[in-house]
Amino acid sequence: MATAQDNNSARTSTWAFALRALAHRNYRLFFSGQTVSLVGTWMTRLATSWLVYRLTNSAFLLGFIGFAGQIPTFLLAPIAGVWVDRLNRHHVLVVTQILSMVQSFWLAALALTHHITFWDIFWLSIFQGAINAFDMPARQAFVTQMVSAREDLPNAIALNSSMVNASRLIGPSIAGVVIAAVGEGWCFFIDGVSYIAVIVSLLLMRNFGLQAARKRESVIVELREGWRYVVSFKPIRSILLLLAMVSLFGMPYTVLMPIFARDVLHGGPHTLGFLTGAIGVGALFSAAYLATRKSVRGLGRVIPTVTIVFGAALIIFGLSHWLPLSIVILLFAGFGMMQAMAASNTILQTIVDEDKRGRVMAFYSMAFVGMAPFGSLVAGGLAARIGAPLTVIISGFVCIAGALLFFTQLPSIRTMIRPIYVRLGIVPEAARGVQQASSLQSTIER
Repeated sequence: MATAQDNNSARTSTWAFALRALAHRNYRLFFSGQTVSLVGTWMTRLATSWLVYRLTNSAFLLGFIGFAGQIPTFLLAPIAGVWVDRLNRHHVLVVTQILSMVQSFWLAALALTHHITFWDIFWLSIFQGAINAFDMPARQAFVTQMVSAREDLPNAIALNSSMVNASRLIGPSIAGVVIAAVGEGWCFFIDGVSYIAVIVSLLLMRNFGLQAARKRESVIVELREGWRYVVSFKPIRSILLLLAMVSLFGMPYTVLMPIFARDVLHGGPHTLGFLTGAIGVGALFSAAYLATRKSVRGLGRVIPTVTIVFGAALIIFGLSHWLPLSIVILLFAGFGMMQAMAASNTILQTIVDEDKRGRVMAFYSMAFVGMAPFGSLVAGGLAARIGAPLTVIISGFVCIAGALLFFTQLPSIRTMIRPIYVRLGIVPEAARGVQQASSLQSTIER
C-alpha cells in the first residue's frame, strides 16, 4: 500500500519532470525575465484593442490595427530568418527587447498626454510588428542554445507556452482594472518597465550553445534554400499549412473580443479581461499538459485533434450570448489553440536541420503570426457586414475542415518523420534495431 510519503515523492517527481528545462541556468534566466515582460505585453494588447474601439467605434478599424501590427511579420519574416541564422541570436534578442521597450514608452507618452490618435497607434503597431519579425524566429531558434540537452527541448517549448499563457491570464486581468481606474496609457507604461526584466536576464546569460557554422551565400540564395527545404519536406510543409490556415481563419476571433465584450455580452473592460483571461487559462492547462509529456511521439495526431476542438469552441462561442457560457467555451478555445501551436513548434524544432533552424522558425512565425493580419482584416470587414458572432462561427467550420484534411495526410507524414526519430533515439526500440543490424553487417563484412 502506498504511503503518504510515497505519494508526496511521486508528486514531487512529477513536478520536477514537468519543470526539467529550468535546470538549465540560461533558460531559467530567460523564463523568469520573459514571464515578467509578457504580463506587460498582454496588458498592452488588451489596452490597444480597447483604445482603438473606444476611439473609432469601428469593427473594421479594430481589425485594421490587428493587420498593421502583424503584416510586417508576413513581409519580413523570411528575410529575418536568414539573418537569424547568420547573426548572434542572443544579440538579436537584446536589440529587439530594447526596441520593444522604446515602442511601449512611446505609446504611453502619447496616451498619458492625451495626444494619441488612431494613426499614432497604426504606425507604432507597424513598428512593433517589424521588431517581432526578427524577435520571434530568434527567440524560437535560441531555445536550443539555452537548453543543451535535446531531450529537454520539448519541455522547454511547453514551458514557453506556459509562460505565454500564464501571462495571458494575468496581464488582461490587470489591464481591465487599470483601464477602468486610470486609462490605457498606464498599461503601456507598465509594459515598458516590464521589458527591463527580460533585458537584464539576457545580459546575465553565460556559456550558451554555439550556432551551427555554415558557409554564407547571398540573402536571396539562402532564402531560396530555406523555402525549398520547407516546401519539399512534407511534414514541415503540412504542419505550416495547417498552422497558417488556423491563423488566417481562426485566430482573428481575438481581434473581435471588444465587440463581444461590449455589444454581444453587454459588458466593459472587465468583461474583456475575463474573456481574454479565459483563453489564457485554457492555454495554460494545455501547456502544462505538454510539459508532462515524456516524448514528442504522438504529437502528429494531437495537432488535428485539438484543431477540431478549437474550431468547435469557436462555433459555440459565436452562438453564445451568456457570459458564463462564453467564458467556459473560451477555455476550450484557448486549450485547442495553444496545443496545436505548441505541438507544431515541438515537432518542427525536433525534425529541422540545425543550419536551417532560423529560417524554418521564420516561416513558422510567418504562418502563425504573419497570416493573422489578413485574417484580422477579413474578420473586421466581415464583422462589419454580417456581425462578429457569424464571422466567428464561419471561422470555426473552416478550422475543422483544415484539421480533417490534415488527418488524411497523417500516415505519410509519420512515415517520413520516423527515420529522423530513429536517428535521434526518440524511437529507442527502432534505434536499437538499426544498431544491431549495423553491427551484424559489420560482422559479416569482416
